[in-house]
Amino acid sequence: MSERVAVRKTYKLFIGGKFPRSESGRSYLVQDSNVSLASRKDARDAVVAARAAVKGWAGATAYNRGQILYRVAEMLEGRRDQFVGLGIPADEVDAAIDRWVWYAGWADKLPQVYGGANPVAGPYFNLSAPEPTGVVAVVAPESPALLGLVGVVAPAIVTGNTVVVAASPSAPLAAVTLAEVLATSDLPGGVVNLLTGRITETAPTLAAHLDVNAIDLAGVVDTDLAADLEGRAAENLKRVLRPLPADHDWAGDPGLARMTALLETKTVWHPKGV
Repeated sequence: MSERVAVRKTYKLFIGGKFPRSESGRSYLVQDSNVSLASRKDARDAVVAARAAVKGWAGATAYNRGQILYRVAEMLEGRRDQFVGLGIPADEVDAAIDRWVWYAGWADKLPQVYGGANPVAGPYFNLSAPEPTGVVAVVAPESPALLGLVGVVAPAIVTGNTVVVAASPSAPLAAVTLAEVLATSDLPGGVVNLLTGRITETAPTLAAHLDVNAIDLAGVVDTDLAADLEGRAAENLKRVLRPLPADHDWAGDPGLARMTALLETKTVWHPKGV
């Protein structure tokens, strides 16, 4: 008998809680697997899905968002060996799980730290509260494949934003497998949307898209590409998050900078005694 040829898995995109192939029908071979090659149309579809999810996700209670993120950590823990089987170091997988738990704990605490009552002269209450920016485009770092991805996605969604992620082109399996975890957790469809393929093809579309409110350039190492993306983002005054000092050590203390950088502050006045 001839030796059997195994069926190679094709890793698909993750858009709106589903796993479509690229509308272009393209894929590329990486890490001995077929991975969908996202097009500009796929990027636009992902933005539509992210926008549709904003109202429900931002409107959920902070406590509920924390519960959902903790559930993601539970699912990651259950599939730990699968991530290790993809070649991700065990200590990185453990750090990624712990990082999800850490961010889950901040969901209902950040408003107390970042918001509060402001001292004003007059018979008024003056209160500031953080609100999500909206749809955030994220260019994930090349390495570490899983921990770096968690380090940019979790802080964006814990505060109520939805994201469209351009995954690492050279190590996309961690990202797509994380998408499988998200799809089987309680996370609503469209909160996280994931594109695999060429950053140079999808990121400019996301940067120029008028329905994207912010872009995180954590994974952009090419200075010319970064400048191009910033220029495109300026058309609708997107918030641009450049790589932070903590990004050089994804295993270190992440701090609050990534969460607070993607927030707006709403301040309200109310007269006293009325």
